[in-house]
Amino acid sequence: MIRGSFLARGRSGSGKTTLLNIVGGLDAPTRGAVRVAGRDVTAMTERERLLLRRSTVAFIFQSFGLIPTLSAAENVGIPLRITGTERRAREERVRMLLSVVGLEDHAGQRPNELSGGEQQRVAIARALAGSPELLIADEPTGQLDSETGRQVMRLLRTVVRSEGITALIATHDAAIVDLADEVLTLEDGKMDS
Repeated sequence: MIRGSFLARGRSGSGKTTLLNIVGGLDAPTRGAVRVAGRDVTAMTERERLLLRRSTVAFIFQSFGLIPTLSAAENVGIPLRITGTERRAREERVRMLLSVVGLEDHAGQRPNELSGGEQQRVAIARALAGSPELLIADEPTGQLDSETGRQVMRLLRTVVRSEGITALIATHDAAIVDLADEVLTLEDGKMDS
């Protein structure tokens, strides 16, 4: 797997979300094979795809997907609870990730007490909690103003490089294209690089 950030760019309806869902094992392609971390996702059972999403692939969604009754720290810790990470190690990883995204002083706040950009940074920290090999982000700046969107994309680029992971990011925002290592353009379900 090549490390770095890859941007899937295209208009609405071009197939960006479908591509991400297939790569992440949420949907199956009509034909062909998809390999993630050396494994054929299309040949996996539902249980194997679940384990892939738990250990290898993480998602960041446009709508943030935070649990409103949990604090920022508790939201970031969810993947670690699911995998049974010991409490002290979990708390240390959550603290470190909130620091990486610049929200260590907001650990106890709930999503409705955070700005949109802060909520997306919590979502990024949560996606990174389980140390994925592949980070899939579907329009991660879609709910943000343009400056906050650029800040979030710069943060994603920094984190991808520091954590040594690959990010596949779908967007229609031409303003953030220059932040990607490679751009894949989708049009009518076909990809050009």
